[in-house]
Amino acid sequence: MGILKGKKALIAGVASNRSIAYGVAKCMHREGAQLAFTYQTEKLKPRVEKYAKEFGSNICIEMEVSSDDGISKAFADLKSTWSDFDIMVHSIAFAPTEELKGSFIESVTREGFKTAHEISSYSFAAMAREAKSMLNQHASLMTMTYLGSMRSVPNYNVMGPAKASLESTVRFMAADLGPESIRVNGISAGPIKTLAAAGVSGFRSMLKHVESKTSLRRNVTIEDVGNTAAFLGSDLSAGMTGEILYVDAGYRNLGMNFDME
Repeated sequence: MGILKGKKALIAGVASNRSIAYGVAKCMHREGAQLAFTYQTEKLKPRVEKYAKEFGSNICIEMEVSSDDGISKAFADLKSTWSDFDIMVHSIAFAPTEELKGSFIESVTREGFKTAHEISSYSFAAMAREAKSMLNQHASLMTMTYLGSMRSVPNYNVMGPAKASLESTVRFMAADLGPESIRVNGISAGPIKTLAAAGVSGFRSMLKHVESKTSLRRNVTIEDVGNTAAFLGSDLSAGMTGEILYVDAGYRNLGMNFDME
């Protein structure tokens, strides 16, 4: 019997079978969870429906997180199928591509900064607010972040402050929802070759560097992240909230990640 047997999970952010959200869905399905999916636009609907079918689900709901109305409508649509659920996975982030290269100071714009925070951070809180009335006791909410929230990473630029905002949002949400037995955590994954990551200039060089320097001498996979997400969604993590779990093959722990002479 899987650790998520009998639980229902909403997964937001599957864009391809290389998405972190896809890895999460794969592992949660393996552990027995029933799944529902969101998609951003009609263009993505057929693709997400295909993945949903792969995991035994026919629940695909449009959700445009740049709009409060879009988020509200999505949860109203979900309620027509599920009256309640147990797990919410937020794997959504965006910043204009032109702001993910070169100098942070020179590339950042007011509009790009606002967009990165609205889509990558605010949307998690907005989704939780709409989900709250549907969540079962001991529900688990989780989001995906990255080390660029804490350290300056070349070309990550505006996404760094957005992920820092997201991690702070995790802590505030955990404190707010804890008295209702709802847990909120984040997973900070090492770099993974996803569609979103492809927008970061020099990303292939980043992958090679991390692979050569991590404690485990490898990059992590979407399945590595998915397994951690399944744990966070299960009762095995019942005492954990407000945490950021690092799934990065040990990279964060290194005090010196350069070659010594």
